[in-house]
Amino acid sequence: MAAASATVQAKKSLRAAISKIKKAIPDAQIALQSQQITNHILSSPYFQKSQGVSCYLSIGGEVDTSSLVLSILRSGKKLFVPKLDSGSLHMVRLYGEEDYRTLRSGVWGIKEPAWEWENKRRESGKPTDEDSPGIDLMLMPGVAFDKGFSRIGYGKGYYDQFLSRYTASKSGASPLLVALTLKEQLLEAGKIPVEDHDWKMNLIVTGDEVLTNDTPPNQPSTVNTEA
Repeated sequence: MAAASATVQAKKSLRAAISKIKKAIPDAQIALQSQQITNHILSSPYFQKSQGVSCYLSIGGEVDTSSLVLSILRSGKKLFVPKLDSGSLHMVRLYGEEDYRTLRSGVWGIKEPAWEWENKRRESGKPTDEDSPGIDLMLMPGVAFDKGFSRIGYGKGYYDQFLSRYTASKSGASPLLVALTLKEQLLEAGKIPVEDHDWKMNLIVTGDEVLTNDTPPNQPSTVNTEA
């Protein structure tokens, strides 16, 4: 218990340190790196092969996904974006540019869809939905990542919970997890404190490089919502 508590505290300290670093990054640098990352994603084989893509809707200080979201919508692929409801993260479909541009801000000022679009329930990213292929590519946000493919999120465990539910409903199969990160958020391997429930990334994409995890470890089956 003491070790777990120490890890949680270490994560909080790291989040605070990275937050200070991010605030010092000029907007022009964030825009440049975001465009470089967008260009890589759109030209990658894994994006070309994907059918259902999950992408977060960015807020200040993150890799800007606005251009990427529009490109995914124009590609004809199914795009699923995060929606929080009753303390759980869901992935629901966006249907086009008008849908995207009329989104309202939800929790923490992050734009998210209503449950319905044009008087119909939105398609979810769950593979159990009859008409949904599920999500085969997930573009992940994070406070920081390290070169050991570890991720630290914002401390609520939303993505860990979603991925555990998703893989349980798909016989253990996980989407390809691709981290989008500013180079200032990428740390050396082992710098992020990890616990058994933490998910590893398959790839990490910055403006300057792409790191590939050729031998991803077994992913967790349970999550801790406080990590």
